[in-house]
Amino acid sequence: MPRRLKILIGAYACSPRRGSEAGVGWGWVRAISEDHDVWVIAGDYEPFPDGEYRYQDEIEAELDRSPELRDRMHFHYIHKPRHMSLERIWSPSYLWFYRAWEKKAFALAKTLHEQVGFDLAHQVTYVAYRVPGYFWRLGIPFVWGPIGGLENTPWRFLPSLGWKGALYYAIRNIGNSAQKRFLRRPKLAFARARGGIISATEGIRSKILRHYGQESEVLCEIGPPSTTAQVSSVRRDGEPLRLAWSGQHQPGKALPLLLKAVSLFKAGVDWHLDILGEGPCTAAWQRLARRLHVVGRCSWRGWLPRDEAVRTMHDAHVFVITSVKDLTSTVLLEAMSQGVPVVCLDHCGFRDVVTPECGIKVPVHTPRQVERDLAAALEKLGSDEPLRRRLAENALLRVKEFSWDKKAERVNSIYQNRLGPESSEPGRSPESERQR
Repeated sequence: MPRRLKILIGAYACSPRRGSEAGVGWGWVRAISEDHDVWVIAGDYEPFPDGEYRYQDEIEAELDRSPELRDRMHFHYIHKPRHMSLERIWSPSYLWFYRAWEKKAFALAKTLHEQVGFDLAHQVTYVAYRVPGYFWRLGIPFVWGPIGGLENTPWRFLPSLGWKGALYYAIRNIGNSAQKRFLRRPKLAFARARGGIISATEGIRSKILRHYGQESEVLCEIGPPSTTAQVSSVRRDGEPLRLAWSGQHQPGKALPLLLKAVSLFKAGVDWHLDILGEGPCTAAWQRLARRLHVVGRCSWRGWLPRDEAVRTMHDAHVFVITSVKDLTSTVLLEAMSQGVPVVCLDHCGFRDVVTPECGIKVPVHTPRQVERDLAAALEKLGSDEPLRRRLAENALLRVKEFSWDKKAERVNSIYQNRLGPESSEPGRSPESERQR
């Protein structure tokens, strides 16, 4: 078995109690620490008025509950100033303040490296390609990923996102295309990480190869929850087809595609939709449901405690994902872990995870085509219970392919490839020797 390495990890977003970026950060740190000793430079905002931190307090509480983790996980925190009012006006503004955080993290990284002598540095979160941090300048082998953010939102779908969503994603598409071409720091980081680049999706892999000329290994950025259902979802005779959807109520999640799809159901289809989450689009989406005359079959559940949200997924017969701009939503593996088949767009990371054995992927051409194909897929599952059950049972099998243990195995292989066979002493590697 390879020796335990001393790994420096950059994980600004990291929390054992959250999903999205913070959940990604914690999942990867925890998985890597099973085989190696990790020093993590994590982030957070400056404290709330009551003196509490968001990520830091959650991490420390978890380490207190599992003190054995402290033997292999060493956290250092750097806090970022709060500029919440500006971020509400223009959310990408967080990058301006995050870059200042990255510079502080690099200064701390140099100090820690002098004290510890790391074998390797790994930048984990944020996963966006445009913010690679500065660990690649430490003079030791560098691994970067999972990486996302290179794909644009399909232009044809922008009008369906509302005028605010259309404006936001149009500007983002233009900016993203320019940044892939002109940003200097990602180019330098990709070159330094050669042989140690991790793409979150196959689509991201192809973009990195196209724009930066580097091959990468595809590893889904998310992992399943710690508990998995023992049996798949069951639909009893006479029971309505229970659909579930979950996510931030933001334009890119595109719930209206599903609302319009269910409004196209043929007469006689009995169904009910549980909508989890909330956000700036909630009121507009509720008005749309009323206009489409489907509001009576929709339950707007809001944000539920995690256990209750998972139970809602398990009680569903089909889980639906409509995101037009995403990597791979955490809720996808949560639903599959409950033995629920998935209907999603053949797009983003969902394309890599969902197979014909565990769900149905809808082609992405135009909004109206997606609405019709979503309706057809859901009606098919509603009328063919043996098919739905087969997909549900296979979802439980498929989700095991994305376990954190399997990710750790592949990351170990990447580390060994990055270090090379000549590496035998802690803190020393062929690359670090060349830098001396």
